[in-house]
Amino acid sequence: MGRVRPAVIAGILVLVPALAACTAENGPTPSATSASVPATGGTMPDAPATSAPLETTQSSNKAPVYWIGRSGGNIFLYREFRDVPEQENPVTRALRAMMSEKPLDPDFFTPWQNPDKLATSISGKDIITVDVSADAFNSNLDADMAARAIQQLIYTATAAAASSGLIDTGQQVRVRILVDGHTDYVAFGKVQLGALMTRAAGLVAPVWIIDPQESTEVPAGSVKITGRSTSPGAKLRWQILQSGDGGSKAPFLTGETTAGAGQGQAGVFTLALTLPAGDYELRVAQAGSGGEPDRNEDTRSFKVR
Repeated sequence: MGRVRPAVIAGILVLVPALAACTAENGPTPSATSASVPATGGTMPDAPATSAPLETTQSSNKAPVYWIGRSGGNIFLYREFRDVPEQENPVTRALRAMMSEKPLDPDFFTPWQNPDKLATSISGKDIITVDVSADAFNSNLDADMAARAIQQLIYTATAAAASSGLIDTGQQVRVRILVDGHTDYVAFGKVQLGALMTRAAGLVAPVWIIDPQESTEVPAGSVKITGRSTSPGAKLRWQILQSGDGGSKAPFLTGETTAGAGQGQAGVFTLALTLPAGDYELRVAQAGSGGEPDRNEDTRSFKVR
């Protein structure tokens, strides 16, 4: 299995439309870091100035949950779809999963703690209010990570509302975070809450594998892989490694594809690969140019049975 085989079918990528980030509005004047603006400090030099488009309505009851993940020297937001109980509304379910569960992918993490109280509501089809107890913030974070954690909440809340059809995705959706019913809380000791906030640009992963999810089992034969990129026209390099004895991994398939520039489409790439039974790791990255290394790699382990 050590020989690299040619790609079966290359992927198709389309452009993710930019979604402008706004500063906080209609709330208390921030006296600390504003979480509606991407954190600075040089940790994301190659991040594109876009945010993920709002999720589309789906019939599945799986909750979209965003996690924080590292890729090289950068930190981004990544999404997983999770099975959640149906006792609460879709936004509350997704946020509770974000605060109380662990990501499927070991490359991701969350700084949130399981709160004693959590409630959400939607008004005007474009404003989400999240009221959470202060124990959710029991983590010691620096200013950059605190801002990313707040954006993790904003992305998850808006994704859950959009995918369940509770908000008007044609409008800019805003989120207000209350803590124990109050608007004057400073999250993680770094971020002033209470004002309306939106998804910030530059925080979603430039390359992002959507399916299969981590450790998923799929039938042998034609395996469909989907993902997204935020860089129009960028070349992507992908590789399938097959696991062997003793934890070894050998190249099995490899290929390249180029991000397209289709208007109004959520930047999706698709690979249809013929894979026999086995354990695999998929790697997708933006191809380096001029001898530079590939960057912003995402990885995913899965099983074919």
